[in-house]
Amino acid sequence: MNKDKDAILNHEIRAGEIRCIGDDGTQYGIITRDEALKIAQKQGLDLVLIAADAKPPVCKIMDYGKFRYQLEKKKKEAKKKQKVIEVKEIKLSVKIAENDVNYKVKHAREFLEEGKHVKFRVFLRGREMANPEAGVAVLERVWLMVEDIATRDKAPSMEGRYVNMLTVPKN
Repeated sequence: MNKDKDAILNHEIRAGEIRCIGDDGTQYGIITRDEALKIAQKQGLDLVLIAADAKPPVCKIMDYGKFRYQLEKKKKEAKKKQKVIEVKEIKLSVKIAENDVNYKVKHAREFLEEGKHVKFRVFLRGREMANPEAGVAVLERVWLMVEDIATRDKAPSMEGRYVNMLTVPKN
C-alpha cells in the first residue's frame, strides 16, 4: 500500500481502466475509473490507487482518512515498543593518573548499572601515535575494573587518533 503522504486518490487517478477492490474485500473486477468513482461516492468513501505498476492499476475503495489514522497509530505503537540504547563515552589519556582512572571507572560503573552502554576512548597525542599499545594497556587496566558488571562488546581497536573499547551491561 502507498504509505506516503502523496497517495493518489479519486480524480487524481489518471488510468482509464482499473481493477477495483471494495473496502470489505469485494472484487469489482476491471472497470472504468468513472464507474469506480461513482461506487466510491455512493458509499461515501475514497478511491485510492494502491498498485500503480500493475496492469491494469489496482485501486481500493476505502475511507482514506481512517486509513491514514490507523497507519499513524501503528507507527506510534511501534515507537513506544522501541528501546533506545544510550551510549556514554568516557575519555581517557595514556598518561592518566591512577586516581583519575578510578574516578572515571566509578562513573562508568554507575552508567552500566543504569543499563547504559559505555564507550571508553583513549586519545593519542603526538608521539603516542607511534605506540598505540599504550592506549590498549590503559583500556585493559580499565577493563579489569568493570569486567564484573560488564561484557566487552568490542575489544580495544584503533580508530584514527583514538583507541576505543565498547562495554555493555551484563544481563
